[in-house]
Amino acid sequence: MASILVVDDELGIRALLSDILGDEGHTVELAENAAQAREYRERERPDLVLLDIWMPDVDGVTLLKEWGANSQLTMPVIMMSGHGTIDTAVEAIKFGAQAFLEKPITLQKLLRAVEQGLAKPGARPSATVTMLRPGERGDGAEPTPLHAIGGAPLVLGPQAEQVFELDRPLREARDAFEKAYFEFHLARENGSMTRVAEKTGLERTHLYRKLKQLGVDLSRGKKGAA
Repeated sequence: MASILVVDDELGIRALLSDILGDEGHTVELAENAAQAREYRERERPDLVLLDIWMPDVDGVTLLKEWGANSQLTMPVIMMSGHGTIDTAVEAIKFGAQAFLEKPITLQKLLRAVEQGLAKPGARPSATVTMLRPGERGDGAEPTPLHAIGGAPLVLGPQAEQVFELDRPLREARDAFEKAYFEFHLARENGSMTRVAEKTGLERTHLYRKLKQLGVDLSRGKKGAA
């Protein structure tokens, strides 16, 4: 099986991932900070790295950049975070990250991401973020407003209907994400601008201007609501 390096400052996360991946037959090495991860990467070449973004010494994106600059990014890297943002995702993808997993990490998402990462260890990541539409989580739970990086897990796999291409200028990626975000709320609130304004925290006039700017079709999902 594969050799996997887990880099996370939380003992519980390291232990959990080590147990899960070990049960799958992988060899798991652990690092609690960027310094330990650097030392291990100097000695070995793991088949895959699970890398936390927020660490006390050096953050994961900075470490990812270092490995790329030093020609050490020869393995797929999956970023992990409980506080991810679209800007962080774009930056990490730009510097070679394979995918994102948001904490708490479910068993299914972890194993799927690892499987996909190991499938093409030398390939350039596809630079996509997926987002579910209302009611399509597949686990029976009500979806949260931001079902991509901020505020909910990244969804990996074929069940996600919408795909965001991140291999493009930041402004274009952000606009595409915001458009999908507002379309989500419009569909969820049956086109009610009043309720969408309340949900998104925007003043109604500002919301209207924003939707026009993004090219959102205001008639989509509208079922006679005011």
